[in-house]
Amino acid sequence: MIPSTYATFQDNSSHGEDSMLVKDLGGGSFLDVVLDGVTGHGGGEASQGVAAALEAATINSVEDVVAVLEEMNEEFFQVGGGRFLLTTVSAALYQGEQVITVNAGDSPIYYVGPSEHQQMGGRVGGLLRPGGTKVIGGEEKLTLYRSELSVAPGDRLIIASDGVSDNLHIDELVDIVRSAATPEEAGEKAKTLIDLHLEQGLAPELMGARYRHDDQTAVIRFFAGA
Repeated sequence: MIPSTYATFQDNSSHGEDSMLVKDLGGGSFLDVVLDGVTGHGGGEASQGVAAALEAATINSVEDVVAVLEEMNEEFFQVGGGRFLLTTVSAALYQGEQVITVNAGDSPIYYVGPSEHQQMGGRVGGLLRPGGTKVIGGEEKLTLYRSELSVAPGDRLIIASDGVSDNLHIDELVDIVRSAATPEEAGEKAKTLIDLHLEQGLAPELMGARYRHDDQTAVIRFFAGA
């Protein structure tokens, strides 16, 4: 196992519908989760409910994570009929130097290495990835997008709601995270730049017409260097 440290930031002042979970599984393993409830569709209740269920569950494998998400999807669909109790979920499970990600909806997960980066599910800058249109509670059968990669000392991982990814271009976020000495520094710099973008208003053409106010949540994880 590679030791890791993490930081989080959250601004839930727009809608109050983001949730997150950082769960220590022991032995260096962890589960990091970001959830973005769908505005106007019971999203806050849904995101909080999934976070609480994952917190209470015994997690020994990715199958345990999937089982909780499927159970919550069934419950939400029965109650809301696909129109209420809706939330994204983006989760990263680290065990044995492997990160397995599970994603439904548009909250992105990024891997950042010393010289490369990769998006694992979700959406950035208007570009949908596989699994980017499905949410928990939206359909009777839950569709999840999974990905897996090996991590090395010095690698970094970010899970964010679209209030982060829609207001920071991926190159900006990667540069911030790669150059930061600590996850706390990365989070502070990312939040500062988001606030600046929102103050300025207009976004670059490749990001769309305008930055937008939304809840902002991120979990930033640094694996210890060699």
